[in-house]
Amino acid sequence: MQSSDSVSRGFWAVWVSHALSMFGSMLVQFALVWWIARTTDSATALSIATLLVLLPGVLLGPVIGALVDRWDRRGIMLGADGGMAAVTLFLVLLARADVLHLVPIYVALFLRSILETFHWSALQASIPLLVPERHLARIAGLNQALSGALNMIAPPTGALLLGLLPLQGVLLIDVLTAALAMLTLGFVRIPRPRGSGPARPLGWEEIREGVEFVWRWSGALILMGMGALLNFLVNPAFALLPLLVTRHFRGGALELGALESAWGAGTISGGLLLGVWGGFRRRIHTTLAGLIGMGVAILSLGLLPPGAFPVALGAMFLGGLMNVLTNGPILAILQAMVPPALQGRVLMAINSIIGLISPLGLVLAGPVADALGVRVWFVAGGLACALAGGICLGIPAVVRIEEQAPARAAEP
Repeated sequence: MQSSDSVSRGFWAVWVSHALSMFGSMLVQFALVWWIARTTDSATALSIATLLVLLPGVLLGPVIGALVDRWDRRGIMLGADGGMAAVTLFLVLLARADVLHLVPIYVALFLRSILETFHWSALQASIPLLVPERHLARIAGLNQALSGALNMIAPPTGALLLGLLPLQGVLLIDVLTAALAMLTLGFVRIPRPRGSGPARPLGWEEIREGVEFVWRWSGALILMGMGALLNFLVNPAFALLPLLVTRHFRGGALELGALESAWGAGTISGGLLLGVWGGFRRRIHTTLAGLIGMGVAILSLGLLPPGAFPVALGAMFLGGLMNVLTNGPILAILQAMVPPALQGRVLMAINSIIGLISPLGLVLAGPVADALGVRVWFVAGGLACALAGGICLGIPAVVRIEEQAPARAAEP
């Protein structure tokens, strides 16, 4: 782990590379999701797309985490960026030949999700090696602010570009940003943690280490159970956001971009707030307060009348801000308490457990939304977030999650 009191220059190079990669990926995602919504007007089609993006992290997470812990983390990020660019080029060729349809888009979304899971896991496992522990919460806030800034910029940029360029022109921008990200990352050295490296063939015992680490951490287990339930209800809501815009608010690509930009503006504000403030002394209190606030914001989206689109923008802003306060501190807890050589396995094991029942929610999302309306998912998800945050405040194992972590004794 980084021993000095300052954030290394290597981290900032990794951060710039990550920003470039994220911007291109967000443009691709906006363009493809809008193509699906405009072409099919189907809640089921959008749910399938979201399901395909989610499945790699759920099904392959522990294996990907184990590979990240033993492989060179810079090499993983470079390979992931190159692979995503290749997949996007495949879509460009299909679009130019005017043979693009749902199946290749679904395949591309699935393959890109696998590569993005590798990239995310390698990035998060690298941060504790480049950043002192006392700055982890602030760096988490900075990363959330970056995500918010890109969420604010990418959707309206994507909507504008789709009005000026054919789909393949927008997709080519992702190829350019991926090349720039790889060029930036090529000059960085990320140290290997003790205990990493392919000393033996990858097997179940190595993968199981991450799951067993989490199993011994009661507070983390409770939070993961809550997280799984919330993802079951909230992921379908945001997967259907384009249809909330078109069916309920009677808007188009610009309105969808405005809502996503409002979320991004909230994320920037939350990231800056967390970066300066650092959160409550017990980081978990910041997470639970954020969860309650995010629930209120999501519930509001489900209850607003069609003419209240400006209020919906405010609700998205609040949701983005509270999302940072929810996720930033808990990620900092994990990065601080989990040994570097186990970071990939533990983070991906947690992601897999949290996402375990999300596919069921996405399978149900389309039929339920077509039968009862899109807003039912926002109401259910918002209520669940607010209630979960309040309940966890009364559970000692959750409130004392940092004191009960088995992290330090488990380092190889």
